[in-house]
Amino acid sequence: MNAQDVYKFLYQSAFGCAHFAPSVQAAQAAVQTEYDRMQPVETDIEPLDGPFCRVPLGLLRKGLEAETLAKLFCLSAKTQAGKAQFERLLSAALQQAKQGALPFPAAALEKTFLSYAKAGYPPAHHSDAYRAAYRPAYRVIERRFLPFLPLFARLDRLLQKGPVIAAIDGGSASGKTELAALLQTLYGCTVFHTDDFFLQPQQRTPERYAEPGGNMDRERFLEEVLRPLKARKSVAYRRFSCKTMTLEAPTTVFPEKLTVVEGTYALHPDLAGYYDLSVFLEIDPQLQRERLSRRESSESLHRFTSVWIPLEQAYFDALCVPQRCDMQIQATP
Repeated sequence: MNAQDVYKFLYQSAFGCAHFAPSVQAAQAAVQTEYDRMQPVETDIEPLDGPFCRVPLGLLRKGLEAETLAKLFCLSAKTQAGKAQFERLLSAALQQAKQGALPFPAAALEKTFLSYAKAGYPPAHHSDAYRAAYRPAYRVIERRFLPFLPLFARLDRLLQKGPVIAAIDGGSASGKTELAALLQTLYGCTVFHTDDFFLQPQQRTPERYAEPGGNMDRERFLEEVLRPLKARKSVAYRRFSCKTMTLEAPTTVFPEKLTVVEGTYALHPDLAGYYDLSVFLEIDPQLQRERLSRRESSESLHRFTSVWIPLEQAYFDALCVPQRCDMQIQATP
């Protein structure tokens, strides 16, 4: 690694892949072509100094499809820190080199940085020495996608065999809805939310709430959604309205190849057998409270901490939900 590679590292740290954002189809073709001709080199995911990281194309050997990585690449191209942050990174690197904290001559860095500055800070290639030593083959994506790469690879492998029904369970504010939305962006999947199956007023009895996982109308979800899904039929289901406390008119959905069910109680034992893949999102209690505090009113937050979260935890503990899942993913700040 020399001054040119340092510049490239810092450039990607600030701008990610925004300078190179083709269509998904073009990005996929480029990923596949590069992967097909690359020599097998085992490398790790490399974090950059910012919201991005370098993901080696070797992950395709573990089941991740070129199309999925290309879509993550194109999504990541929408994020960048900008010129001011880039110049701060250059300045910090140069200062550390002058203090002897980096294994690069400060004069070489300064000369390289100045030459690129005069050219308007264009993107750079890796140096010939770096290419010879490491044979780099990677794509820059946002770090926020990293925890889910094993899930994407697992889904890609399953989808090669046929239709898939996946469930995402976990505590409040663990990111279930956001993950389902990301999967919808990547795969164009159908998404069902367990929040649409709250108990109707006549079902809200002490006996029902005493059941682990009783805080969901799983019987109606099973009849209206899961059984038709498993039979590859269209689904006509009624969302529960918290505003009117009644069921809305039926909504008809024709499932895609991938269907995602997201929400707490999705993996109740009465429902779990209908899924091809189950995921549990873990969340630290402190992070959970911080997230809820940002999105909920004080009254709603109290309701979560005093009622909903204890009911969720009783369900997780009594029915061993995390332990029964195919995958567990830790929520990150």
